[in-house]
Amino acid sequence: MEKLEQGLLMQPWAWLQLDENSLLAKVYITKQGYALLVSDLQQVWHEQVDARVVSQRAKELNKRLTAPPAAFLCHLDDLLRPLLKDTACPSKATFVCDHVAEALILRVRSELSGLPFYWNFHCTLASPSVVSQHLIRPLMGMSLALQCQVRELATVLHMKDLEIQDYQESGAVLSRDRLKTEPFEENSFLEQFMVEKLPEACSVGDGRPFVMNLQSLYMAVTRQEIQGRQKHQGTGDPQPSSSASPQGTENQLLNQPEEPAPSLPVPEKEPPGTSGPVHRPQLSKVKRKKLRGLFS
Repeated sequence: MEKLEQGLLMQPWAWLQLDENSLLAKVYITKQGYALLVSDLQQVWHEQVDARVVSQRAKELNKRLTAPPAAFLCHLDDLLRPLLKDTACPSKATFVCDHVAEALILRVRSELSGLPFYWNFHCTLASPSVVSQHLIRPLMGMSLALQCQVRELATVLHMKDLEIQDYQESGAVLSRDRLKTEPFEENSFLEQFMVEKLPEACSVGDGRPFVMNLQSLYMAVTRQEIQGRQKHQGTGDPQPSSSASPQGTENQLLNQPEEPAPSLPVPEKEPPGTSGPVHRPQLSKVKRKKLRGLFS
């Protein structure tokens, strides 16, 4: 499951509005399972499951559909991608968020080959290590990076002031008075910023400013974190999932299918960089039988 953990860490956050719930979410889906992280800025919920759990839950919720786990994972990826990435293209599914005790259940309803498809994401409270890995450490890294950026910009401004001073001492005169500036004083600037700009600048709100403006930096910091860990451990770099990747790379469902069920072969995803239609699973309608199970 290490691939799911690292893949999820490299995904950007997306902002969701589900009924009255404003949420931040990120997801990573592969042929082997998925990992989902959701937060309302008060709590953080997490779910990570493998193909075995996906197969079992799919049978419980969709008794009329027969497919291997990879087919359901492919469909879930198709449903979540518009929700988390391409808001201009609405998802062909309905999402409902329910709070049950300390858990969060994200209920999904859509259609698959003309039949109703249901899925429930069962997210429990994230462990302190998950919160630290996905929020505390990246946000601390981003703060340090922005502080370093401010110092670099202050140095550039100081050098510009010295350049202007040299021009003035050489007899240069501004042709337009409105372009005249005072020498940059870093301490005065920071004090003025704290008083005048800080209240508006640090307004978190519902999390949307963080998602809209800082995800490139967030992903750069998390990638640096993973690369440092891999350098220490000597492991490879996982590829990002298409469910939330802003670069639009294809999702990581592998091309090699599992052993297919008699009624449905595993769908094949084309590798990134290729063109052509994606083959979707052809699900068969199973005759209604009296079945025994959790939902009988």
